[in-house]
Amino acid sequence: MNQEAHRHHLIHLLQGAYSGELAAGLAYRGHWKSVKNENERASIRSIELEEWLHRKRVGAMLASLSARPRRLREGKMWLIGRTIGAACHLIGWFLPMYFAGRLESGNVIEYETAASHAAALDLPEFEADLLMMAGVEKEHEVFFLSVVTGHRLLSLVSWFFDWGKPAISEQALPTETASSEAAD
Repeated sequence: MNQEAHRHHLIHLLQGAYSGELAAGLAYRGHWKSVKNENERASIRSIELEEWLHRKRVGAMLASLSARPRRLREGKMWLIGRTIGAACHLIGWFLPMYFAGRLESGNVIEYETAASHAAALDLPEFEADLLMMAGVEKEHEVFFLSVVTGHRLLSLVSWFFDWGKPAISEQALPTETASSEAAD
């Protein structure tokens, strides 16, 4: 892939991430306000703040590449974020937690891919920052996975949406280990 192609892909990913962080920030604002457990509420509020910080950093990267966010995508993501934030008050606890984790999983991949394009363009500051953001998104994913692990709907929903299966596998391990120890 040539330099121009890497630049094009990087800008496209950053534009998507910038608007995605808008949707995430707005959705998490509604999400934490809908959660009753104080620890979960505080964690989700902290995640919201990190999403706004990511948006600011991605915006600065776009500006340094002389690129701008896509207005239509910004409007669409604003609407999606507000809708999801409001829906969190209506659809219960599990689905917002599950889909937040699934979303964060995709963000990890998006930031890692963007970092690889930044590396190909010899932009080590971008690469390091994007990898750091990927790490934070992974922490978010792990948080959401930890709170849904053990929920009765996890097996069914993860079968449909293909996220959360490691938690189901890990859940089975202690039982299997206990059975094998009992046999010894």
